[in-house]
Amino acid sequence: MSAACRAPLRSNPVNRTKRPPRTGRRTRRTALLGAGAALAALVLTACGSGGTSGGGGDTNFVTGKNGIDTVTRGKRTAVPDLSGATIDGKSADIADYKGKVVVINVWGSWCSPCRAEGPYFAKVSQAYADRGVQFLGINTRDTSTTPAVSFEKQLGITYPSLYDPTGKLMLRFAKGTLNPQLIPSTLVVDRDGKIAARALEALSEENLVKMIKPVLAEK
Repeated sequence: MSAACRAPLRSNPVNRTKRPPRTGRRTRRTALLGAGAALAALVLTACGSGGTSGGGGDTNFVTGKNGIDTVTRGKRTAVPDLSGATIDGKSADIADYKGKVVVINVWGSWCSPCRAEGPYFAKVSQAYADRGVQFLGINTRDTSTTPAVSFEKQLGITYPSLYDPTGKLMLRFAKGTLNPQLIPSTLVVDRDGKIAARALEALSEENLVKMIKPVLAEK
């Protein structure tokens, strides 16, 4: 605490017994503490490392081990239209990957868990590129593409990422599929363009491969 904060109150020669009420000071202190706690909670939920709920809506996900949820083939919903400008100024359209297994990763350069899982996505995307698997990123809540491009360059990510600063692309998914406050999130889309698996948390290399392999093995 600073010296100014520790300095005693000066006495009042006219009326020593009257002091300013402390209720207002305590109220302000309580309000500041409450605001700080709320801000901390917002930061944690905005870049979560885990989660089991994708919000309201029945999308037929069955909760599995290691944070991976799956949907049986007959109950899957179609992936929405995902197209537009990428963070490097090009364009991408998920429709161009028809017939492939597509891994969609929602991420932001501001997100520490995204940075932790990034090297695994770079490695697995390259390892499965010749096996009929295409990776597609959705970059969200970055106010410009500069930090996003730098993020991918540092981590060796070479697949395209759509630029979605306000989360509009995320809102195209059926209610209950994604939670905008749980970043990173990953979806695996089967060859028929339907969502087969989901993880609303950062993934290890092992769990990422576990998400892909069963869908890739489907005939």
